[in-house]
Parts: sequence; structure tokens; C-alpha cells
Amino acid sequence: MYDMGTRKRALLLVAQGRSLNSVSKETGISRYAIRSWQTRLEPRERVSKPCPRCQEIPGFPENPAAYAYLLGLYLGDGCISARRRGVYVMRVVLDNAWPGIIDACEAAMRAVRPDNSVCRVRKQGCVAVCAASKHWPCLFPQHGPGKKHERAIVLEPWQQAIVDAHPWEFIRGLIHSDGCRITNWTTRLVAGERKRYEYPRYFFSNKSDDIRKLFTDVLDSVGVEWTTLARGSDPFNISIARKASVALMDTHVGPKH
Repeated sequence: MYDMGTRKRALLLVAQGRSLNSVSKETGISRYAIRSWQTRLEPRERVSKPCPRCQEIPGFPENPAAYAYLLGLYLGDGCISARRRGVYVMRVVLDNAWPGIIDACEAAMRAVRPDNSVCRVRKQGCVAVCAASKHWPCLFPQHGPGKKHERAIVLEPWQQAIVDAHPWEFIRGLIHSDGCRITNWTTRLVAGERKRYEYPRYFFSNKSDDIRKLFTDVLDSVGVEWTTLARGSDPFNISIARKASVALMDTHVGPKH
């Protein structure tokens, strides 16, 4: 990276009639770099927007709706890892079967931290959507050592305010990470004939008691009825099966895509 003064001096030499080759030899800057600067009418220094949580008066993320969705994805299938020089990498691992969710996750990361690049790391059967920033722990204070289900997961008041304002985005993020929409079936005896009936339902599964409670609390807030289904002795599964509640979920969430 070259500072603005170095760029201006190199471009000034070119403007004086010097060849790219001679300017490159004098300054040590590659001809490719100088040529790329020439294609811009006026090179500008990149000014990153400050982290909204690190300001003197902490504020909300720039796009609260995208943040609520990304928060749901992070609590389900995301992690934040420390790297060198105070940089953290957020990584959300998603199934290859749902390209629309992968696109939505990338868009949400870009919306929450527009000055940071987002990349996709392809693995067998899945994609890790990743972005590096020094401020992920500021924006996602649930980050910490160990597995999420082995430590307390509690929303900060400012996060809860965002979830209250954008409940369906939060629900959608949780379903897109650790949930699904399936079609169940059963049979009934009607007029002596056994008939098959199909009906849709939603499931959400997570080992963390705290994360499941965050999910059910927001379901309560939007009028979705739910029940807990135990897997053995562990109540890992939340079921949404009542017709009116499934219709609400279909309107605001829908099947994975």
C-alpha cells in the first residue's frame, strides 16, 4: 500500500512526460500500480467508518435488520476467531444445498461491516462465509472461549432492542442456521378407508438452553405457538406445528433455498 503523497508524486512525474518505466525505476513502484492510478480521475484515500459500538456514545449497527439476521446465523452456525494484530474473523458455515442462504449471509456481513471484504471458503459439502474485522467482538459480545452451549449466551440491551424491532429477521437467521421446514404425514381412517394426510411444520434444534430460549422468546413476541420435543432426556428441539403458526412462519421465513 502506498500513501496518497507517494501516489501524487508518481502521477506528477508521469504528467511531466516521463515514461512509466523511468518513473517505476526512480520510485520503486511497479508500472502496473502507476497505470492503475492513472485510470482513476482522482485517487482517494480509503476512510473506514468507525465501529458504531466503539464511539464515545455507542450506537446501533448501520443496518439493524441485516444485523438481526446475521446475529441469528452467528448464534446457530457461526464463530469468531482471533487472529494477529487484534483482528478477528467471523465465520458462518452453511450447507451447499442452500445457495440462497449463502448469498444472504454474505450480503448481511457486507451490510453490517461495509468496509470489510467478505470471502467464501469452500469445503466438502459446505461453504464458510468469512470476514475479518477488529470489531466483531464489539458487535457480537457473545464471542468467548469454548462452545456456545457450554457458556452463557445473553443479549446486550442494545441487541435486544434490535431483535425487538426486527424479530422476523432474527427468527429467519436462526432457522436458516439451525432450523428447517419439513412435511410430516399421518394416516386417518375415513369412512372405513385409511387416507394419508400431509402437513408442514418447522423445527429448530440447538444444544444451548440460552439460544433456544432466545428463539422461543421472540416466537412468543410475534404470536407463534411452539412446543419442546425432547431427544431422549435433552430438550434440544423446538417444534412449530399449529396451522396458524406455520402460516405465519411461511409468510416471514419460508423453506430454505
